[in-house]
Amino acid sequence: MSKLLSRIAGFFSNRTFIGVDKAGNRYFTRKEEIDGILKEKRWVEFKGEQDPTSISVEWICWLNGQRKVAPTPEEMMELEARRERVRLNVAHLSCLFLFFGKKVLKKEEEERKAREGSRKAVSSGKVGGPDLKSFIRQFPSASEGDKVEQASDGRIKETHEEKEEPIPESSEPTGSGATYKPGTWQPPT
Repeated sequence: MSKLLSRIAGFFSNRTFIGVDKAGNRYFTRKEEIDGILKEKRWVEFKGEQDPTSISVEWICWLNGQRKVAPTPEEMMELEARRERVRLNVAHLSCLFLFFGKKVLKKEEEERKAREGSRKAVSSGKVGGPDLKSFIRQFPSASEGDKVEQASDGRIKETHEEKEEPIPESSEPTGSGATYKPGTWQPPT
């Protein structure tokens, strides 16, 4: 019982005030012996409601032991000024993009349309519309039993003839009981 009371008393008497952040949170440390090893404990006492999002990155790094030295007020002011400059630069660049970007994008779009239009006019003699011949050429030739015909107007017609082979209903494994062997099913190729 005396150890517990001495620990509680030590908690309040042995703590060292380290600093305060912009939100008013106070940071403390104390050295304590655990299993014969002297360890440093670090913690924060929140001002008002406990809101972990009010802690800055620098103080979080110090609490987690990623920083040996706590951030100084001067360092925090410099970092805050730098963050504000970055915010202003981003706002400025986004305004410039909105102003000039629309003009640049519109000009690029017109140039692209002019290039595509001249290409289509040369290849098919028509302006606009998709190039279906090149689209269909990317697929493998028709399978057995299918016939592909090209009409006089350039359209491609595909006809299917009835096959005598039955078409499998599903590519999923079938069977149960003694006929099914786990691990033998292979996906269709």
